[in-house]
This record gives sequence, C-alpha cells and structure tokens, in this order.
Amino acid sequence: MAFLSKINWRIILQILGFLLIIEGLFMFTGIPFSLYYCEYKCLSLLYGGLITVTTGGVVWFVNRNASRIIGKREGYIIVSVAWVIISLFGTLPYLISGAISNFTDAFFETISGFTTTGASILTDIEIMPKGLLFWRAMTHWIGGMGIIVLSVAILPLLGIGGMQLFVAEMPGITPDKLHPRITQTAKRLWVIYLFFTALETALLMLGGLDLFDSLCHAFATMATGGFSTKNASIAEFSPYLQYVIIFFMLMAGTNFTLHYLGLHGKVREIWKNEEYRYYIFFTLGFALLLGMVLYIEGNLSAEKSIRDALFQVVSIVTTTGFVTSDYLGWPGQSWIFLFLLMFIGGSAGSTGGGIKIARQILLLKNSALEFKRMIHPQAVIPVRFNGKAVSPEIIHLVMAFFLFYVLIFFAGTFIMTLMGLNFDTAIGATIATLGNIGPGIGGVGPIENYAFLPGAAKWLSSFLMLLGRLELFTVIILFSPSFWRK
Repeated sequence: MAFLSKINWRIILQILGFLLIIEGLFMFTGIPFSLYYCEYKCLSLLYGGLITVTTGGVVWFVNRNASRIIGKREGYIIVSVAWVIISLFGTLPYLISGAISNFTDAFFETISGFTTTGASILTDIEIMPKGLLFWRAMTHWIGGMGIIVLSVAILPLLGIGGMQLFVAEMPGITPDKLHPRITQTAKRLWVIYLFFTALETALLMLGGLDLFDSLCHAFATMATGGFSTKNASIAEFSPYLQYVIIFFMLMAGTNFTLHYLGLHGKVREIWKNEEYRYYIFFTLGFALLLGMVLYIEGNLSAEKSIRDALFQVVSIVTTTGFVTSDYLGWPGQSWIFLFLLMFIGGSAGSTGGGIKIARQILLLKNSALEFKRMIHPQAVIPVRFNGKAVSPEIIHLVMAFFLFYVLIFFAGTFIMTLMGLNFDTAIGATIATLGNIGPGIGGVGPIENYAFLPGAAKWLSSFLMLLGRLELFTVIILFSPSFWRK
C-alpha cells in the first residue's frame, strides 16, 4: 500500500480530466445534424457534452498543479482507465435521449465504438436520431487513431510529456516514429488520418451519399470500426461505393508510417516493407480464391463474386466489420475460411485490431528456424524482419502475446457457454470482440447483432474489446502484483 502513494495519482486525474474535456467537445459535433434533421433529441448531445466537459474541467482544475512527471506505471494506468472512463461518459447521449435506455446496452455500444469493434445491440439502426448516429460514428473515429494519441499532440502545451502515453496506447512490434519528438509523431499521424477521412468522404459523396452518411462511413472505415447508418450495412450501396470503402479499408489496415512515406513520394520504401507485401498478397490472394468459389458454386457474376469476396476478406482482415452479404450462407462452407481470417488482424501501426500480420510473420519465421537450430544447436540464427535481425526479447514478446491471446480466446469461449450461449455463438462472440471485428459466426453473424446476449455476456464482451484494442498487455499488466510493487 505504501507504494501506491508513490504513483503520481494527481497527474493521472489531470490527464483523465483533460481527455473528458476533449470527449465532451466531440459530443457537440453531432448537434448540427440533430438541428438540421429537426430532431427533438438533439439536446441529449448538448447535455451529455456539458456534463462531460464540466466534469473533466473540474477534475483537471483541481489537479492542475500536479507534478508533470509521467512514468511507465502512470502511462499504463491512464490509458487503460481512460478507455473505461470515456466509454462511461460516452453513454450519456444514449441514456439522456432514451434511445438506449439500458445502461449495459449503452456501455456496450459505446465501448464497441471507441475500441472500433463495431459490435452492436441496435436492432433497427435507421430509426435512431441522426445526431446520435453521428456520435456513434464519432466514437469510432476518435477511438481509431486513439484519443490518447490526440492528447499526446496537445499535452506539451500544458507542460506535460506524453511519451509513456504514446507507448502504452500504441503497443506494436517496434515503436516506429515519424519524427524524433513524440508529439510531432502524434500530430503527423492525425494529419494523415484527417486527410484520408476527408478524401473518402468526398469520394463517397461523389457516389451519391449525402454528407451525413459519407462522414459516418468514412469515420467507421478509417477507424476500421464498422458502424453503419444502415440496417443492411454496406449491402445496399452501389458497386462504386463498395469499391471506395474496400480501398480505404485497405489503407486503414496499413501501417500509417507507410502512408507518411507514400505521401512524401517514397513509394519504393513502401514495397520494401515485408509486412506490407504479406498483407497485400495474402489479402488479395485469399479474396481471389473465395471469389472463384462464389463464382463457380454461388451462381453469381464474376464481378459480383470477386467484389463480395474482396469486400468481406478485406473487412475481416482489417477488422473493420462492414458486410455486403451473409457470408455464413456462402457455398462450400466458405465461412470457415473467413472465421480463420479473424485471427489474422491488420498491420502493426494501423487502426486495425487483431493479432497483427507482423506478429504472424515473426512467429512463422521463428518456427521455421527452429529446424535449423536443431541441426546446428551452436549456431546463432536470428529471425530477420525487413532485412534486420529481430532481438530475442521481441520474439519472446510475440510468443507470449500468442499464448495469452489463445488462452483468452478459449477462456472467453468457455465462459460464454456457461452463460447459456451455444458453442458457435460463444466462439463467434469471443473472437469478434477480442479481435475488434464486430460480426462473428453463429448468433452474432453478419446479419445478426449482440442484443440477445445476457447482460453478463455483454460485460465480458466489453472487457474483451478493451483487451483487444490495447493489445492485451496494457490491460493485463494492471492485474500483475509486480506492477504495484516497488
């Protein structure tokens, strides 16, 4: 207990207060759409935003003179607790308006948005007030790049360093930096994020969508979230709109460092990236294979077969969760392949969730090298990634991540079955929430939702979403006794 007093709790509270202020300001952005569509429930966003900004302002003001030192422990606490706090306050517009009156459902929908999972309890999305749908999409967008990364870009203005927050919020294989100063890295990430969001919005509007639907779907795409404003998701959109969304899902699932290089004309550097090559070849190859199955056995045109397969493969690999067809009804048990894709994930440094392709590559390479090590036990044979030797520490971290991921998946599935879910649904709900994918298999398939889950299963799913969004260790470390010991 003595060590708890050594943790800088006041700076933790100050930053949490600051994050609430940012969140509250974002809530106000949906008010113009409520007013434009003449919705009486627009005040819920105003009241929710005022409560959030006021609470955050008071907490920040009371702790304004806190020490500016943020250590690793403070960073992990802030990031993990922040996602819970912003999700709790994010429920206010739903609860105040009565659009989602049950707190469990409101929290599930909100944390699903912030963690960019896209799992929903809404059975009729199109009757929801536009302002609330915009807030729902906005939770995706600010959660995609990470409200913590946004705060890192601003915290130095308050005299607070943000390195530990950035490391805890963006846990990847290697901490790629676009600039030596971490705040400049955060700013540049957000500029790229804004650029792609604006570009997609414009292209969607060219395809016939209005500004509201274009923004909401651009937010969900770039965040790899999957919340749509339509009950049928993207199924009712034209082929042009579907291809636009496919392209930007691919962009969102790509390491944003590569986007930075591409925007500066260094296209060759992008193709040299090993993870990117695996990502493109694997995704397109798998889509072509499934497209051929749909064309041969599904009585669809060649273009429609390729488009449906490409859309669903990209959506699942990038963990976006948009759907254009019921893949559980595809011929030849094709859905099994899509289920296996749910264990892949996007690129490291992207807004995608899941295990990440870089980890898959390292694990496979290390496994293959074990045969050489057995033959030459005295030889030092390192795993190489992008032409560079990978340290044993990173390999051990990757192996530990896989172990925890698989254990959590099995534990989650087992607990879900104890809660009354059938085996298919338990598997589907666990991997879809842990991988931040959204639609799964069984009762939570592409044309279903999570409304029927018992309350306890929704809370477990919410915890799995948080674990997946922060890539396990950021949350798990808080449950380690060594974390709280000096």
